[in-house]
Amino acid sequence: MVAQNSSVVLIGRYSRSSVPKEDLYIVNHFLLVTEFTKLILSCLLEFNATHGHLLRSFQENIISNPTDSLKIAVPALLYLVQNSLLYIALSNLSAPLFQVTYQSKLLTTAAVSVVILQRRYSFKQWICLACLGLGVAIVVLGAKSDDSNEDSSVEQSLFVGLISVSISCLCSALAGVYFELVIKKQTLDKNGNVKPPVSVWMRNMQLAFFSVLIALLQGIFSPKDEELQVTEGGVSYLHGFTIWVWILVALQAGGGLLVAAVIKYADNVLKGMATGVSVVTSTALSMVFFHTPLTPQFAVGALTILASVYIFSNKIPNVCAGASTPAESELTRNLVLPR
Repeated sequence: MVAQNSSVVLIGRYSRSSVPKEDLYIVNHFLLVTEFTKLILSCLLEFNATHGHLLRSFQENIISNPTDSLKIAVPALLYLVQNSLLYIALSNLSAPLFQVTYQSKLLTTAAVSVVILQRRYSFKQWICLACLGLGVAIVVLGAKSDDSNEDSSVEQSLFVGLISVSISCLCSALAGVYFELVIKKQTLDKNGNVKPPVSVWMRNMQLAFFSVLIALLQGIFSPKDEELQVTEGGVSYLHGFTIWVWILVALQAGGGLLVAAVIKYADNVLKGMATGVSVVTSTALSMVFFHTPLTPQFAVGALTILASVYIFSNKIPNVCAGASTPAESELTRNLVLPR
């Protein structure tokens, strides 16, 4: 997942910076194609998992049980609200303040996991999560330090921006934890008997379906400013889709399936930690490929992230806390001190 996220950042940046403005692809077109590709890939994986009985799986999990399928509409709508609020937050907060406040989503995800999934984290792990978010913010701010030319003439509201980014973090946490709950929870058949959870690929099919619908509605009702900036007469669909954009589509679609698998077999917090590590990886690689200068902020942030991930996942040796090891304790017990 770290490799996938890092590749998406690098190729995404290259696909937007290597072509003239008039040849840029429309973001909404890209999102729709990505979600549709994810839907196709999910169908293929479900076909393989059911040994060719895709239609029967479709009948059992969707047609015969539509209310269960509608559960997946909840995270899709939450992601829609999250993305909408992010644009409001970006319009009302400076880039540094937005980056710092948005990193609270990892702590929010952990808190929601405690409430909904009854998960427990030690005090050490809470500190690691906070430090991880701080480290990501430091790395991102260090990378954006050269792009601080903001238009101060635009009217901004600090209160609206902070409320928007807070609700956006909450929506992201609720969507991820709810999706984790749905794909891990056992369901009941018509006779009330417990049956195994629906496969992660079927859940991805349902989520991709609702995401495609939302992307279509966004394309219909969203302002056309982005298209008008390209050409006065608008652009054709898939305009600007070069080979690198199609590679990005494949990475994003595959990444969506990978995220679902990580949530299924791990959890949302570990997914967030992998994303934090990918920030370090992608920034380091951008120094190689795009000659981004190495800053002290990056070194501090990267060290904070990596240390937080390691300490979160591993027990700190007792010797570090000043306690003796079992061997030392045995030696002490057998030691006769001189009088």
